[in-house]
Amino acid sequence: MVAIIGSYRPGGTVETAVDAILEGAAAGGATVSKILLVRRHLEFCTNCRQCTQHQGPDRGVCLQEDDLEAILAEAEAADALVLASPVNDYNVTALFRRFMERLVGYAYWPWDRPGPAFRDQDRPRRAVLVASAAMPGLFIPFATGAPRALKLTARLLGARPVGSLWIGLAGAPGKGLSKAALGRGRRLGARLAGA
Repeated sequence: MVAIIGSYRPGGTVETAVDAILEGAAAGGATVSKILLVRRHLEFCTNCRQCTQHQGPDRGVCLQEDDLEAILAEAEAADALVLASPVNDYNVTALFRRFMERLVGYAYWPWDRPGPAFRDQDRPRRAVLVASAAMPGLFIPFATGAPRALKLTARLLGARPVGSLWIGLAGAPGKGLSKAALGRGRRLGARLAGA
């Protein structure tokens, strides 16, 4: 199981929630790891679309030399994913969006076509989606674009969401995650691990 975290603050609310999910998965026998995007070198997508031009089920390879290939190799080898980002300006962070935009190689989109098609419709992986916001967590799915961005990222990575953890009122200084949120995270992790 691999967690991909788009937070600017290592050790913050989102990573703490992800750690609870990974703890639950590890207790269920899963091998877990996490990728902090803030500690990886990811260039911006230049929209050259070279990665979208060849036909077939295999994703296109980006021409840029950075950490994307290593991240995707780790995600593709996993049987489950955790995709996590704080909500900034009503959506995922720019850091997570940068990663998300680089996933265009999972689509086949030659220049003579009006729109892209997903290369592989099979989604063998399961995913849990995590977002935190200063607003109440109940509003995250309705008042922000974060859930949609996280779901699209899951689909591009060949995963279907099986659960979510929306953490609200996360902006208060010194306020940690509630026991209820940590418990839900552990249960979601156990579910991903198949326990």
